[in-house]
Amino acid sequence: MQLGMVGLGKMGANMTRRLMRGGHQLVVSDLSADAVKGLVGEGAVGSSSLQDLVSKLKPPRAVWIMVPAGGPTEQTVQNLARAMQAGDTIIDGGNSYFKDDVRRAKSLKDKGLHYVDVGTSGGVWGIDRGYCMMIGGPKEAIQLLDPIFRTLAPGMGEIPRTPGREKLDGTAEQGYIHCGPSGAGHFVKMVHNGIEYGIMQAYAEGFDIFKNANSKELPEDLRFDLNLPDIAEVWRRGSVVSSWLLDLTSMALAENPTLSEYTGFVQDSGEGRWTIQAAIDEAVPVDVLSAALFVRFRSRQEHTFAEKMLSAMRQKFGGHVEAKAAKKPA
Repeated sequence: MQLGMVGLGKMGANMTRRLMRGGHQLVVSDLSADAVKGLVGEGAVGSSSLQDLVSKLKPPRAVWIMVPAGGPTEQTVQNLARAMQAGDTIIDGGNSYFKDDVRRAKSLKDKGLHYVDVGTSGGVWGIDRGYCMMIGGPKEAIQLLDPIFRTLAPGMGEIPRTPGREKLDGTAEQGYIHCGPSGAGHFVKMVHNGIEYGIMQAYAEGFDIFKNANSKELPEDLRFDLNLPDIAEVWRRGSVVSSWLLDLTSMALAENPTLSEYTGFVQDSGEGRWTIQAAIDEAVPVDVLSAALFVRFRSRQEHTFAEKMLSAMRQKFGGHVEAKAAKKPA
């Protein structure tokens, strides 16, 4: 299948590579001419502008956007909409706010364009592991795009089937689902990321307790000098708290048990805030998720080993490099 890809950063470039490995033809665009040139060298068709990209696609066209949420995505959607024709589809695979998706879908529908939002999880590892996708949009457009989603998705792999799952239909076992109308995909991904904050915070706090188990404030016979890399590793093997995030934690600790290269300054990418706002709108209590978000705010003022753990996990799964904490004036 032919697809346009706009945005060749960590995610966009690797998704392009995975799709080309699956036999799809990719027409690519990026603000960096070097990024385009690099993918052309790997088999993609290059373009010099969004208009040029659209001109190289056969109707009905489909263009996937992987640029930062907010202004860059909004501008790209509007520019593509002016160049595309009725029956074409614009796909936003970034981390847009679901209410923006609903608004864009209504606007584009008036022009005969389809709008599909794809909450995408997989980070820098997705090129090999595949991407878990939560999709919103009109059924007819998503059915046409199924070959793209199936190639990007992890597939069943070696994960055992959930008992009783064989009685159910759908693509969930392949690693992607159609969640509902436009906005539903990013809504599900938003809550996914809010939960992610909570899981990461739980690991971070637990390992902070381990690190301080030999504190001089404790009675000498109650102090423990614990091996954090070994604890993370043993938990990966049969423990009820094992997960991919723990795999990445174990990797970071094996590389440097003190995590000294991390400042503990932890960013939040927006979805955590939106999840809390959705909970407020629905009057749903989210004690753990809200606390995890507030810890990230606090981390920009004071840093603990727990915050270094959060930074390490973010760097491992998404390639996020935390900004250096600003020095306080003397």
